[in-house]
Amino acid sequence: MIHETEERSLIIIKPDALQRSLVGEIITRFERKGLKIIGMKMIHLEEALVKSHYAHIADKPFFPRIQKFMMSSPVIVMAVAGLKAVDSIRIIVGPTKGFEADAGTIRGDFSLSMQSNVVHASDSKENGEAEINRFFKSDEIVDWEKVDTKFIFSDDLM
Repeated sequence: MIHETEERSLIIIKPDALQRSLVGEIITRFERKGLKIIGMKMIHLEEALVKSHYAHIADKPFFPRIQKFMMSSPVIVMAVAGLKAVDSIRIIVGPTKGFEADAGTIRGDFSLSMQSNVVHASDSKENGEAEINRFFKSDEIVDWEKVDTKFIFSDDLM
């Protein structure tokens, strides 16, 4: 079940990752960290959803290019939960610019770009909640108990 100290984050596996057959590798990295997938689906992003999700850059001259890219292929959206999930996911993903990301991160291993950087991850606990609500209906989020949680986290974090 979703523990009161767990954070939730949205992950978008972007069109470039799907086209390059990286989906399994990406999902595996989050699971190996001990994070719990509480929602997942493949969708084609519609224009209104892209504009809503990227509202903070919708007025920038490069936005049409990002919108076209994000609508070029299906994406996989995942709602992920865990203790300290947002910070953990940001470390796993690496910096936005793939050419600046360290080896061992998703972007460091699979991206040399800023736009084609394989994944999106929420940048805060608040944005994680808002983004999950943008992409998932409440009945698409599954509350379940991950039995290995007590072996991943020490009692001081729970």
